[in-house]
Amino acid sequence: MTKKTVIGLLGTNLDGGAGANRWNDWRPTVSLCQHEGWLVDRLDLLVEKKFLKLAKVVAEDIATVSPETKVVLHQVHFRDPWAFEDVFGALYDFARNYRFNTDDHEYLVHITTGTHVAQICLYLLTESRHFPAKLLQSSPARKRSKEPGQVNVIDLDLSKYDQLAERFHVEQREGRDFLKSGIATRNKKFNRMIEQIEHVSIHCRDPILLTGPTGAGKSQLARRIYELKKLRRQAAGHFVEVNCATIRGDTAMSALFGHKRGAFTGAATDRKGLLVEADGGMLFLDEIGELGLDEQAMLLRAIEEKQFMPVGSDREAKSDFQLICGTNRDLGDAVRMGRFRGDLLARINLWSFALPGLAERRDDIEPNIAYELQRLAERVGKEVRFNKEAYRRFVDFAASPDARWHGNFRDLNAAISRMATMSPAGRITRETVDGEIARLQQTWNDASGRRGDDPDDTSLLEQLLSEDQLSTLDRFDAVQLAEVIRVCQRSRSLSDAGRQLFAASRQQRRKVNDADRLRKYLLKFDLTWDLLPQCGANPHDVVGLH
Repeated sequence: MTKKTVIGLLGTNLDGGAGANRWNDWRPTVSLCQHEGWLVDRLDLLVEKKFLKLAKVVAEDIATVSPETKVVLHQVHFRDPWAFEDVFGALYDFARNYRFNTDDHEYLVHITTGTHVAQICLYLLTESRHFPAKLLQSSPARKRSKEPGQVNVIDLDLSKYDQLAERFHVEQREGRDFLKSGIATRNKKFNRMIEQIEHVSIHCRDPILLTGPTGAGKSQLARRIYELKKLRRQAAGHFVEVNCATIRGDTAMSALFGHKRGAFTGAATDRKGLLVEADGGMLFLDEIGELGLDEQAMLLRAIEEKQFMPVGSDREAKSDFQLICGTNRDLGDAVRMGRFRGDLLARINLWSFALPGLAERRDDIEPNIAYELQRLAERVGKEVRFNKEAYRRFVDFAASPDARWHGNFRDLNAAISRMATMSPAGRITRETVDGEIARLQQTWNDASGRRGDDPDDTSLLEQLLSEDQLSTLDRFDAVQLAEVIRVCQRSRSLSDAGRQLFAASRQQRRKVNDADRLRKYLLKFDLTWDLLPQCGANPHDVVGLH
């Protein structure tokens, strides 16, 4: 049979009293053992040395009313019973050293006695399961009497409380919808990722790394994470965003870390820098892979120590911010090539989320069309809609392999805006859709450097391979290699290219490493990513989350 064990602090005021009159008062610790049908088998009473005499009186009184209860006194030391650090440390040490036996004992932590600080500490240690227990609260009888009053057991496992649990589920769903800007996305993989981001966002302040192609929504997602934390009162400062591709050299140092007047030519006044502006809030460094190595070293120290040295200053500045980074590059490759610090990547890669491009989420195209039309109506103050035939035509094209969506959601946003502009009556027709499809296809062909027919495979390979290599290359291999190179030239990273090239076979694999597969393929021809011309060009900012 499970035994009931209560752990609590001696109440130096409420548990006190002397002489026969003490039985006229309600004493929380003694009253716990006076309830009929509610036997306390063991009472572990925590007491400071100076109150041991009172504790022994309480123990003797418990022996009188409940001989079956074993009272064990534990001496604790609080340098200051109102200092959180002192009290928490002492109770934490007690919990760590106590030999719990949850198979045979039901543990209850009494939180009625002790200072308010002690009660809070007991609650926190029980919630964290350092005390594998339920909370116990006691109270006197409503009318002054010798009755033992009431006891109330509180189980902190909220999953056992249906109504409370449902409130948390609703709050979680609201958080996920908030991060998705209210878009009813259908892609299961994307929705699972948003669930993880929502959980991480509200439960920690560690750096978050958002990866993915240009236009996938990294910038807007970072802002939504900040706004979610703001709603939860977890962020008090500002949201500060900077595209690292737009700042170089002294400009980067000054923009990020600030400078003192006269630090360099043109520094006419002091500048506090973006890190200081983000104090208490969130700093989003988009395209962090473009940051110089010196700035990376300074940033690492700012993340770890919350302080850094402004340019030209002899005094350190301080800033406590949460960092979110965005990149469309493979930072692992950048580390191997010496372009990115491995220690910084290790620090910002604790929580990494890869945002898929629109081509990988074709089942989300329809809800995103609805979202773009809604945004458009809010922006211009007029609703624009497709007619039935036009809508079906555009959706079928958008979800087909013919739609490359190189710019991802930026392309979709631009397409909706153009079609709306060309429909002054507020109705997008089939003719307008056909014109937009032709425009998109031409734009993608131009962006790929492939107007009309593909360039000759031989001329492309001659730029990269030696004469000996070309002479021993089968036509089959030449056609395949040329297409691989073209995909790489259109992609922003080795991983991005690999995802496109192995889109079908990757679905059959339990473990996916597209970048490694592509790297090994290129090495067969003595090629590497950085040797391919025009690979990984700098992208523009992301403008929307979808």
